[in-house]
Amino acid sequence: MSSELRTRTIVGILLVFLASAGLYFGGFFFWLLLVIAGVLMQGEWADLAGATPEHRRLSMFAVSVPLALLCPLAAGVSWTAFTLMVAAFFFVALITRSLRLAMGVFYVCVPVMALIFLRQQEPDNFGLLLAFWALALVWATDIGAYFSGRAIGGPKLARRVSPSKTWAGLGGGVLAALVLGFVLHRFAGLPIQLAAASGLLAVAAQLGDLLESAMKRRAGVKDSGSLLPGHGGVMDRLDGVATAAPLAALLYLFLVFS
Repeated sequence: MSSELRTRTIVGILLVFLASAGLYFGGFFFWLLLVIAGVLMQGEWADLAGATPEHRRLSMFAVSVPLALLCPLAAGVSWTAFTLMVAAFFFVALITRSLRLAMGVFYVCVPVMALIFLRQQEPDNFGLLLAFWALALVWATDIGAYFSGRAIGGPKLARRVSPSKTWAGLGGGVLAALVLGFVLHRFAGLPIQLAAASGLLAVAAQLGDLLESAMKRRAGVKDSGSLLPGHGGVMDRLDGVATAAPLAALLYLFLVFS
């Protein structure tokens, strides 16, 4: 095994361990893990948006305010936290005069709110299932897209944005997500409506991947950062989660109120 592959494998295992521990324990630990990831993602978003170091720090501070309020010991997921998120958006936009930089506030805070909201559902094992579903679907989509794309190839999905992605890869990712959803329904009790909608989350995850790819292409960089050896930046690992998690929360709310 090469040194680069060994490093990538070790970091990957550590990331899976941290994510699994956060999911299992929930509460304060899950919130802290998401907040750290969120603030780091905002820093990478700022770099891709071409922000100055001063504006980068300001935007990271701005997102930390609504994220801090999401703490289970504070307000948690509430209208107050949502209001502070909107206020943070306008604060960054007005001070930096960069709408693109300010959009990072929503990119970071909305998925964090969604994941905390799903994880806090009662009973605790059901909240764990919902949050795991939202995260694992992204992993399944990536794996399904990778193998089907390599095996089948064919027309490109978005050649100018991400030349390696194909329609076959998207189809494989959707199929893998549906399989996971129905496995969770059969063996863990995931509501059938959510299992059937898993394909939509796969599409959302791929759109998140394409969004980050477009930003990196515009910035002229290969990765969003270098914090994770062999993996790039935090955004490189969570770009699909950023778009899939909010949709997962919306689907669950629709199920509850329908």
